[in-house]
Amino acid sequence: MIEPIIPDWPAPEHVRAYSTTRQGGVSQGAWASLNLATHVKDDPNHVAENRRRLSETLVIPNEPYWLEQVHGTEVARPELKTTHCADAAFTQQLNTPCVVMTADCLPVLFCDEQGTAVAAAHAGWRGLAAGVLEQTLKCFDEPSKVMAWMGPAIGPEHFEVGDEVREMFVQQHAAAENAFVISRSGHWMADIFLLARQRLSSAGVSHIFGGGICTYADADHFYSFRRESVTGRMASLIWLSDDNK
Repeated sequence: MIEPIIPDWPAPEHVRAYSTTRQGGVSQGAWASLNLATHVKDDPNHVAENRRRLSETLVIPNEPYWLEQVHGTEVARPELKTTHCADAAFTQQLNTPCVVMTADCLPVLFCDEQGTAVAAAHAGWRGLAAGVLEQTLKCFDEPSKVMAWMGPAIGPEHFEVGDEVREMFVQQHAAAENAFVISRSGHWMADIFLLARQRLSSAGVSHIFGGGICTYADADHFYSFRRESVTGRMASLIWLSDDNK
């Protein structure tokens, strides 16, 4: 049975937002069981059934705009069908689900206070450093009136990076040094939730929710690429519904 995570945030009632776990699908082995990605060598028939089950459970109004994520900053516009090669999607159209897939990287969902626009972004450390969150926010009229929710991602107890990653963030924002704790010579434990929170705040977002659910630490509920390089992907989705119920 699919039991998605529902963001705890004050989004308008007609904004639908969910983040899946790995439970409730038909995939086997390393991909068990609700893998939603077609690029990870899972059985395509299993992925198709998982996506069908997801659509049925969440009553998704139209096919989600599945992206080909490349750890960049491109923001797709589903209604324009400009590109699928992107790491975020933004829409103001009703019944147009934006979706990103993750397995340690940070999914971030956005909506404005009035519920007239929504977006989803895939923020691994590369995309985060390159500015994918800032690029996504540029699609909104007023970033100060946007709220953001951070879904499950690898936690600071398990996300080890090298000096070069820390330097990249600290050179951009001095406060980023607070998101790194030295683990051994030349290596640091990074807090991707704090890094994202800092960048969202710097971009004008003051209403930031979620964060803190670690994908690496909970193998029963989440895929983790760091824990198992052959694995599935969860999905985080958001759309504007024409049904306020």
